[in-house]
Amino acid sequence: MKVQGCGTTDVGRKRDHNEDSILVDLELGLYAVADGMGGHAAGEVASSHAIETVRGAIIARRDVIEDFQQADTHETRERLVTMVETAIQKACAEIYSLATKDQGKAGMGTTFSMVLVVGSKALMAHVGDSRVFLARQGQLHQLSEDHSYCAEMIKRGKMTREEARRSPYSNVITRAVGIQASVQVDTLLFDIIPSDAFLICTDGLHIYMDDPNELVEKLTAGARDDSVPKTLVDLANNRGGRDNISAVVLQVVPERDQVVEDNRRAQEVNLKLETLKKIPLFRHLTYQELVKVLNITYLETHEAGSVIVREGEEGEELYVVLAGLVSVMIGPQRIADLGAGIHFGEMALIDQSPRSATIAAKEQTRVLVIGRRPFYNLIRKEPVLAVKLLWSFVQVLSRRLRETNEQLSGARNELEQIQQVPFLEVE
Repeated sequence: MKVQGCGTTDVGRKRDHNEDSILVDLELGLYAVADGMGGHAAGEVASSHAIETVRGAIIARRDVIEDFQQADTHETRERLVTMVETAIQKACAEIYSLATKDQGKAGMGTTFSMVLVVGSKALMAHVGDSRVFLARQGQLHQLSEDHSYCAEMIKRGKMTREEARRSPYSNVITRAVGIQASVQVDTLLFDIIPSDAFLICTDGLHIYMDDPNELVEKLTAGARDDSVPKTLVDLANNRGGRDNISAVVLQVVPERDQVVEDNRRAQEVNLKLETLKKIPLFRHLTYQELVKVLNITYLETHEAGSVIVREGEEGEELYVVLAGLVSVMIGPQRIADLGAGIHFGEMALIDQSPRSATIAAKEQTRVLVIGRRPFYNLIRKEPVLAVKLLWSFVQVLSRRLRETNEQLSGARNELEQIQQVPFLEVE
């Protein structure tokens, strides 16, 4: 598969100059939009400087990209993410320095949203209220999270989305590149599959796109040229054009000689996400959060008869059966056979108790594995996700406690009935 990208930016109908900047670098696989802010064209300076600085910093560290392409490991993933975060921090520090040295540029800054495509993966990095959308299999997913006052109020339950649209503070953002010497950057590494379509856009566009189905239709209409971003910009202008408008569109196109392999990858990616979604532990997570969990997993294949976990031994992994069949045994007794979609070992993520049963592959079985250390690292970085997982753990433990109480109550009733049966006297 290959990725095609194109973009356009427009001043809109209400502004007299354009403070947005875009980047479409097909050779590097880097796509970005930046929405500048600040008087006397300072916003334009901030957005263009951010684009140029990040691009230059990534080009200077192409060895990190090449290492990731050669081997997708936890270490190369971390280096890739760190490289992009460092590039954005560099831009942030430089813009802040420019603003402090020039009174006419005081307070300038910019949003920054980008996607870096590396082989069959993409890395999103994001600051501000521009957005990154993914259209996949007829559904729209917002991969970025708005760093704005209204988004924070919605998250806290103090404002509805309709109230946010009408709020006089709808343009107030809580994070930007260059406002301070450093900034917290959101990142997300994820798989891409054929027919995926991405939109990176400023708020001058997404404020007019309330209908997810309309945006999916526009992104997946089949056009493979610059007509898609131009159509979106025209649409925003026709609906008011109250701000600068920028759109960068990426489309993942299948290649004829890779159709079988691409289809296999797509099925596997979808299977992993769908399976995780069905697990009670992850049921409250958004699509974006599920992708973050998926990023800390790895695959194992076990042949028939091989032991995955052994009773009495310590372990620190959660296993999810993607395909195959496993047997659960306590001592020599087989308790049950479990198939695809079943998970086991989740308590090992939070305690160090010995395994309560032996689980072995009954046939060739593929499992998705989550280790304790990557799991802890994830929840340390993602407090909202951590709260959701904590709530799910409480629900799982509560359910198991009720089931145990019911079993004990039933056993006690049976014992009482047995004790009440009189013994027969033999003469």
